[in-house]
Amino acid sequence: MDIQELIDRYEYGQRDFSGVDLQGANLHRITLIEVNLSGANLMGADLSRAFLLRSNLTEAFLNWADLRYLKLGEGCLAEADLTKANLSGSFLVKANASRAKLTGASLCDANLRGSDLHRANLCGSNLQGSNLRSADLSGANLNWANLEGARLSGSTFHGTFLHGVRLRGAYMNGMDLENLNFSATDLREVKLNGARLQGINLTGSNLSKAYLRGTDLSKSNLQGADFDGAELCRSSLQWSNLSGANFSNANLEDVNFLGAKTETTQFSGAHFSSTSERYLLNLTKANLSGSFLVKANASRAKLTGASLCDANLRGSDLHRANL
Repeated sequence: MDIQELIDRYEYGQRDFSGVDLQGANLHRITLIEVNLSGANLMGADLSRAFLLRSNLTEAFLNWADLRYLKLGEGCLAEADLTKANLSGSFLVKANASRAKLTGASLCDANLRGSDLHRANLCGSNLQGSNLRSADLSGANLNWANLEGARLSGSTFHGTFLHGVRLRGAYMNGMDLENLNFSATDLREVKLNGARLQGINLTGSNLSKAYLRGTDLSKSNLQGADFDGAELCRSSLQWSNLSGANFSNANLEDVNFLGAKTETTQFSGAHFSSTSERYLLNLTKANLSGSFLVKANASRAKLTGASLCDANLRGSDLHRANL
């Protein structure tokens, strides 16, 4: 079927074009509302700025297709092959792309709000600046994906694969990320205010200048994580492992450090309030060997039986501390 025949049949009322072969076709700006293109061969086709609202492209072949600024709101791309496709700026609000193959695809600035991407393969895809608010990403493969500056608040990450994902500057306020593995992840300048991160693995991750106000990080593994200059006001770090973590220049006002493990943790230039100091400095029998506490406020600290071997306490305030 050629393009003109497709257009003619559509104008005569036909809507079922399942299995059609339009490989490499120029369908730029075409309007095909509520059509069935399931199983269609559209490899390398130009569908840029096409208007396909509520259309069905289940199991369609769209490898290397040009889908820039495509309008497919409430459409279906379930199990479609979109490997290396260009979907930059596309409108996919409430679209179903579950189990779709999007390896290496470009989705920069795409609007995927409320879309279903569960178990989709987005490995190595570029989602920079995309809108994924309230999207379902459960079980999706986001390994090595670029989500810098993406809006993710309200999205679901249960069972999501996140190895090597880039999230610098992403908007993730209020998200539930409990018990997920974000080890060695770039989370610089990320917005995670009010998020639920209990039990999360952030080992070796970079959260410098991140926003974590009122965030629950209790019972988490933060070993070697970098929180330099981060905002952690009113957050909970109770019973977390902070060994080797860097909180230099961080805002730690009213942070709950109850039971936190702080061996070799750096607090140089960090800002504490009386509340956070009370939790952090109740360190009876704690092991602070080699810790970096330059200019720390440890006044009235309870350090009975604590180990401070090789600790750096230069310029610290230890007046009335119990040592």
